[in-house]
Amino acid sequence: MHVNITKSETGNNKGSSSQLVAYLEKENRRAEQLNKNYQPECWFNHERHNIQPYEVRQVIDNNVAKLSKDDAKFFLINVSPSEKEILFLKAKFGEDGAKAHLITYANQVMDAYAKNFKRDGINGNHDLVYFGKLENNRYYTYKDLDVRKGQVKKGDAKPGEQMHLQIIVSRKDASNSIKVSPLNNSRGSNKSHSQKVGQFDRGAFKQATESLFDNMFGYNREVKESFNYANALKHGSYEQKEEVRELQRAEQVMKFGYKQGYHGKGILETLLDNSGNINIAPTSDDSRWKKKKKKKPGQDQSRGPSR
Repeated sequence: MHVNITKSETGNNKGSSSQLVAYLEKENRRAEQLNKNYQPECWFNHERHNIQPYEVRQVIDNNVAKLSKDDAKFFLINVSPSEKEILFLKAKFGEDGAKAHLITYANQVMDAYAKNFKRDGINGNHDLVYFGKLENNRYYTYKDLDVRKGQVKKGDAKPGEQMHLQIIVSRKDASNSIKVSPLNNSRGSNKSHSQKVGQFDRGAFKQATESLFDNMFGYNREVKESFNYANALKHGSYEQKEEVRELQRAEQVMKFGYKQGYHGKGILETLLDNSGNINIAPTSDDSRWKKKKKKKPGQDQSRGPSR
């Protein structure tokens, strides 16, 4: 699961949302050109699943009380399940069911987004102004190496499972009175700044979206798929990197044990104590395994040289 928060796909979030909304309608436009009977993907939030593009523009652009021309007016949240996660949903719910469940999941993601601010008056997704859009494909752009090499054309659909979610969320809350920013790096150390825009821990938010997916759909996430694993390898200390690598090795051992028909206590459980720390037995003293030295002529090994 990859979750990213940016200013905007189009690079500007200080003016109207019209350019971004139009950009996110690209898949509907393509599909309508190819198939006149195509049913467009509508926008959604926690209240409705049939929201039209003009409604998104109007609501986002009007929810800007007391924001200056240089203030951000909205943010874009990209929620991209991995190909493995998408295939899991399709196998469990079918193509249409996977889409419906991802939309439900997106609304829960926005609930976690609101709670992550830890701010009075922002308690859930009902306190936000946001609109989501499910997209089925991704497309090559001039930034892709394959396009620059001439192997594919700009605008061609990328292969594989590419279903993902794009969510536009207003800088102001539903009452149009509270200003919140997910790009605020404060975690409470600057109280006055946090009071104005809220404190937002992006790492905690990404971890929450991952846990939501696993709990909602019964997904058994491998260590190497987790945010903690990727974050430790990228930003962690040497000890933290070794810890997650050890967790992955333990997981592989556990899988091997199950393949061999082992059904006792999980090896991963054995290696981990209740706090989640790795519990590895201390290295044994191998001196007792060393071969005894052969007696030299005239030497009693227990008493030393004979006199």
